[in-house]
Amino acid sequence: MSKKELKTNAMRILDRLGIPYEYRIYDCEQFTDGISTADQLHLPHEQVYKTLVTQAKSGGYYVFVIPIEEEIDLKKAARAAGEKSLEMIPVRTLTTVTGYVRGGCTAIGMKKQFPTIIQEDASKLTKMYVSGGKLGMQLKLAPEDFKIAAKASYADVIRKVEK
Repeated sequence: MSKKELKTNAMRILDRLGIPYEYRIYDCEQFTDGISTADQLHLPHEQVYKTLVTQAKSGGYYVFVIPIEEEIDLKKAARAAGEKSLEMIPVRTLTTVTGYVRGGCTAIGMKKQFPTIIQEDASKLTKMYVSGGKLGMQLKLAPEDFKIAAKASYADVIRKVEK
C-alpha cells in the first residue's frame, strides 16, 4: 500500500493544520473494542481514548472522547454540553451522522463539526491515541493538538467507578 492510500480524512486535516502525529495500523476487519485494540498494539490503556456520539432531545449531536476503560456519565455529559439530557445514538446511524464506521470513528473530520468534549484527564497526558478514521488505524498525538484539530474542549464526563 502506498502512503497516499493510507491517508484518512482525519490525517489530511492534521496535515493541513501542521499538527504532528504518528499512526499505527493493525489487522482489523470488523469492530473491535478499544481495550482489545490497545492490547493488540501493546499500548497503555490510560492513553487510549474512544469516541462516543450522543444526541440531545433538541436534536443536536455531541461527541465525547473518553478513556477506553471508562464509561460516559450521560448526566455529566449533558451538563457539559449545556443540554438537559443526552442519549447514545443507535450504532446503525453512526455512519450516516459522522461519516465514520463503528471502531473507526474519530472526532476529527466528521461529516459536520459537532460540539466535542474530551475527558479532562487527557490534558495531563503527553500523548494520546485515538482512532485514525478507519478500522485498523490509531493516531498518536498530543492531547492539546487533538483538542485543536477536533475543535474540542475538556470536561469531566465519565462515571467514577471504584476499581
